[in-house]
Amino acid sequence: MPIDPASRRQFLAFLAASPLAAAAGIDRDWLARLGSSTADDDAVLGAAESMSYRAAGTHAVLQPPLIAKASDALDVFDFEGVARQNIPVAHWGYLMTGTDDDGTIAANRAGFDRYTLKPRRLVDVSTIDASVSFYGTRYASPIVVNPLGSQKGFHKDGEIAVAKAAKAKDHLMVLSTVATTSIEDTIAARGGPVWFQLYHQSDWSITKQMVKRAERAGAPAIAFTVDLLGGSNRETMIREARKDTRDCIKCHLGGAPLPGVSGRVDDRDNRRKPNLVGYEKLPPQLEKGTPTWEFVDRLKQSTSMKVLLKGIVTQEDAALAVEHGVDGLFVSNHGGRAENSRRATIASLPDVVQGTGGRIPVICDGGFRRGTDLFKAIALGATAAGIGRPYIWGLGAFGQEGVEAVLAILRKEFELTMKQSGTTTLKQISGRHIAPA
Repeated sequence: MPIDPASRRQFLAFLAASPLAAAAGIDRDWLARLGSSTADDDAVLGAAESMSYRAAGTHAVLQPPLIAKASDALDVFDFEGVARQNIPVAHWGYLMTGTDDDGTIAANRAGFDRYTLKPRRLVDVSTIDASVSFYGTRYASPIVVNPLGSQKGFHKDGEIAVAKAAKAKDHLMVLSTVATTSIEDTIAARGGPVWFQLYHQSDWSITKQMVKRAERAGAPAIAFTVDLLGGSNRETMIREARKDTRDCIKCHLGGAPLPGVSGRVDDRDNRRKPNLVGYEKLPPQLEKGTPTWEFVDRLKQSTSMKVLLKGIVTQEDAALAVEHGVDGLFVSNHGGRAENSRRATIASLPDVVQGTGGRIPVICDGGFRRGTDLFKAIALGATAAGIGRPYIWGLGAFGQEGVEAVLAILRKEFELTMKQSGTTTLKQISGRHIAPA
């Protein structure tokens, strides 16, 4: 049904007068001009409709039309729309899902608004060093390319494109157990160290072989994920998969593109997951129940690699990790797809840092989209911060070039924040540079 242009102008005028527009970060003057314009209706309304509403944490902005190439992007959100257009609907649902009502995804973003920045002036910031060192290897930026599975579901080159981008921009990369590329091929493409994220198997003999394989491939560290041991309820993934009418029998058992329904690795279709195949059939050593700290001790004893835990969010568990000789932690709720705690990882970070007593590195992930987000995490005691969905948006939009562009944008934003804060190295960033909102 045609909509009366006068009514639409009245609606724009209403929005311009509403305090909600200001709270959301929408330019009210721009809305007012559109609402009162005497120019051709189609031109005015076309200008309004060429912009799409986009949520960015607790902020809202007006986003221009889809970018045509990676170099057109102004922020990482510019890749999201292009990626969504390119990625099959079921795969998009898998990428964007949280658990239950996705409330913890929103909480992760909103958490950054709990802190403000305290810029400093008249400091020589002509030269800055944003590099970070992990276990003797230095990287140009504290932005970690976090593990995320099934990347060939987002782009044909998958983890290889991401590894090459990490190499080009000199970032630490962590490979998922359920990657669609092997640890050997990923390290070759990266041309340097790649950490391996571990999902334990119900048979310890397989888990141990997997760990040894990563060690032989040259991985210097392994990150054992502990936040999905009870599974997760991924409603968004299931709803989006129901919209996908493709016959995907080559990739998914039964032909339905619905990976990881329970969140447990053992329940997935792993035919395209090279890190889960090719192991010797040994007498099974079945786990009794889900892993406990005893499993962590066993894992430490089985490898010479550094062992980190991914998914720690409390001071108590951080202190226990140090007691058990863990080499590092990821403060993580799996990007809001583990438990529906509605507690932002940035809110958990100070507790975890306190629990470690500064004795081991702490990487924080969950909702990082801006350089200012990263700066706040470093100020709260993080060694580095991991990103997931943003670089997959880049991958899905433009392949390796898109991933490189995402990394470059975040690094540029972070270094600009460092300069505005009068800090020239990561060590100079502290709690003095932020304040409660």
